Amino acid sequence: MMRMTIAVVFAAAFTISGAAQDFIAQSGAPAAGFPKPDRPVADIVSPIWHDEKERDDAGEPSQLVRLLGIESGMTVADIGAGSGYYVVRLSPVVGSKGRIIAEDIVPKYLQSLRARVRKLGLQNVVISRGEAHDPKLPADSVDIAILVHMYHEIEQPYALLYNLVPALRPQARVGVVDAFAPTSKHGTPPSLLRCELAAVGYREISFDRLMGSDAYLAIFAPPSVASRTRPEAIVACKVQ
Repeated sequence: MMRMTIAVVFAAAFTISGAAQDFIAQSGAPAAGFPKPDRPVADIVSPIWHDEKERDDAGEPSQLVRLLGIESGMTVADIGAGSGYYVVRLSPVVGSKGRIIAEDIVPKYLQSLRARVRKLGLQNVVISRGEAHDPKLPADSVDIAILVHMYHEIEQPYALLYNLVPALRPQARVGVVDAFAPTSKHGTPPSLLRCELAAVGYREISFDRLMGSDAYLAIFAPPSVASRTRPEAIVACKVQ
């Protein structure tokens, strides 16, 4: 009953607001209770990672759709949506019965993204402003969450991963795309990524090098809300 109620309320909020409107969810655990990452955090320098045509030519979106199993009717949360590269490409994939939640923490990025979504007339996109430690997504609403070329910019990765869990439905998957590079150079070493997600309770499902770029897609299964590692028990991973 609770799950159905949440879904109905969320759908109603979306219908009333229309396309490209903001959706604000309840806040999660505060950042102060979590360790900070024991490695450099890259600056957010742009909402765009590489030229969109270059990414299209490399077939990045089609690889993610296939490897993550994104289908019509799903709800996909794009964490750190930036310019909306994936928002506009995944919107037709999930279709009219699906939904894209475009989340970011930078107001000017969201403003530009909102305008882009409205211009394209995408009716299945909701804009959501999160915080560095909390994506602030609706509970039990997401089938797949993607974090594309931005994990290295997350100031509070343990808190964000912890606070993301309640939004994820049973059997949900989390896909992280990043470059084979140190976080200081806008990438995330796979061993570091695995350690940080495991520290919160996530389990790796698969790891694939993406064709056409120096990047990878790592897919994880999240823990349940009850089995998440307690904030005070999380130990920050060190760069090997």
